[in-house]
Amino acid sequence: MAALASLLPKPVYAPSVSDDEEEVLPAPSQAVTVRLAVPPYGQRHGWRPSAQSDFGDGGAYPECHVAQYPMEMGKKKASSGNTLALQVDSEGNVRYDAIALQGQREGKNIQSQFKDLVPLSHRKDLDDSARNLDRPSEEEVQETAEKTRAALEKLVNGKIKAAQPKNVPDSQGKTSFIRYTPGQQNGQGLSQRIIKMTEVVEDPLEPPRFKHKKIPRGPPSPPPPVLRSPPRKATAQEQKEWMIPPCISNWKNNKGFTIPLDKRLAADGRGLQDVHINDNFAKFSEALFVADRHAREEVRQRSLMQQKLAQKEKEAKEEHLRSLAQRARAERSGVAPSRPAPESKAMKTTLAEYGSDSGSGSDEESEADSAEDEDARKLRDEMRQTKRRERERDMRMSNMGTEMRAKMLARQQNRDISEKIALGLAKPTLSKESMLDSRLFNQESLSGSFADDDAYNLYDRPLFHGSSAAAAIYKARGNMDEGNDESFGGGTEEGIGKALDNDRFGLGQARVGFEGANEQEVREGPVQFEKDTGDVFGVDQFLDEAKTGKKRGAGLDTGAGGARKRQQLNKASDRE
Repeated sequence: MAALASLLPKPVYAPSVSDDEEEVLPAPSQAVTVRLAVPPYGQRHGWRPSAQSDFGDGGAYPECHVAQYPMEMGKKKASSGNTLALQVDSEGNVRYDAIALQGQREGKNIQSQFKDLVPLSHRKDLDDSARNLDRPSEEEVQETAEKTRAALEKLVNGKIKAAQPKNVPDSQGKTSFIRYTPGQQNGQGLSQRIIKMTEVVEDPLEPPRFKHKKIPRGPPSPPPPVLRSPPRKATAQEQKEWMIPPCISNWKNNKGFTIPLDKRLAADGRGLQDVHINDNFAKFSEALFVADRHAREEVRQRSLMQQKLAQKEKEAKEEHLRSLAQRARAERSGVAPSRPAPESKAMKTTLAEYGSDSGSGSDEESEADSAEDEDARKLRDEMRQTKRRERERDMRMSNMGTEMRAKMLARQQNRDISEKIALGLAKPTLSKESMLDSRLFNQESLSGSFADDDAYNLYDRPLFHGSSAAAAIYKARGNMDEGNDESFGGGTEEGIGKALDNDRFGLGQARVGFEGANEQEVREGPVQFEKDTGDVFGVDQFLDEAKTGKKRGAGLDTGAGGARKRQQLNKASDRE
């Protein structure tokens, strides 16, 4: 300090404080700030900066791998929110009424606790001074009133100043007098003069005298030069790639030009897209092919199985029909029929094979066995019933007369063709005519033989012509070579007719028949129907009268109908 004072010049002015006065200095503080020394570089292993003083005037320590914020730089400040922090009182209880005190003026008494509801005389946390309810003094009242008046005046003055205009121009210009002394008199006797300075009064509604125009901005600095390669001639491929097809509308053609299809499709842009086929299409096609092949194999196996079953069923039916034909021939010849055991066995085997899925009965269940036993039992019962009916029929045939036996044989001739085939009685009819279907010929040549569509002539001709057809129909078919000539009337038409007319018991003629039946001729053939041409409802008569102009009464003329009804009533009374 002495060396520094010797170098400085002496002060020019005297100090404001004399050296004689005793300078009052504050007592030196006994508190000593303890500052930990920062380890030097290379010896900071395990040391971490914990305060801002550790950084000093420098930055962070890169060898300390911790988050460091020297001078609070880069440290995120706590985000301010509306959430209030929990506050506790002196006893450690949480103050939940802190939210009620938020935003209130300082010193305002807010009753937010339960103790505020307790009267002051009963509260134990207050002393006598707090319970004192004396009126305030006059000075306190005046002081409070003055504060209130000042606050109200402040509010009123603020409202008034806000309503008043801020800059009101003066109607009269400000006048000032200036004593002016010129620098050069120029031979004049006036040395000084008084000048009156008055500001020009401005009209507030006068438009502006000057117009500020914005000058356009000047050009910027030129861009820096860019070095490019020299131009070269484009190849055919590049020219094709740079070719932009014309835009052709698909809806409008105002000029009516004929646009080629390739030009129209080129503008569609479909050539610029890459077509990607999904692999699932191939998988789907493969799956369909496999499924189709599997289905075809199943159909083939099923058709083979059906063919085998149909063949077995056909063989079983042929065996059954063969046995029936053999039994019929045996009955006709009088030989005792053979035992039907093989037939039942064959039928049982056929039914078992038809009902089995695998073709072998080794794996059938108990229910299938019971069903087969039941079917076999029903078949045996049916055969017993058939045998019993055949024996009864043979007994009746042996006891009946010749006439009844002839009628029975004639009735048997009208069997169904399937029964005749089963019994071996069906014989093919030999025809000398052409064995061709008439429907194969031209229909135009045959149209003359057919009637019109609106004609009803179903029974216009008899079904059979001549006596030969009737004789062929009603002729009893039997084996005449086996000694049944007497039973069948000799096998001739006259013999069968006599046998039919010989009614010994009166069974062929009814005691009471229809009226007029005796007058009819005996028919030799089947029943023949005659077309009724009579006008039952009188429609034709009504049309004839309408054409001739005959006057009719109310409704149809029912005179003929009434006469017919009276005739029927008379016949009914005579019959009674």
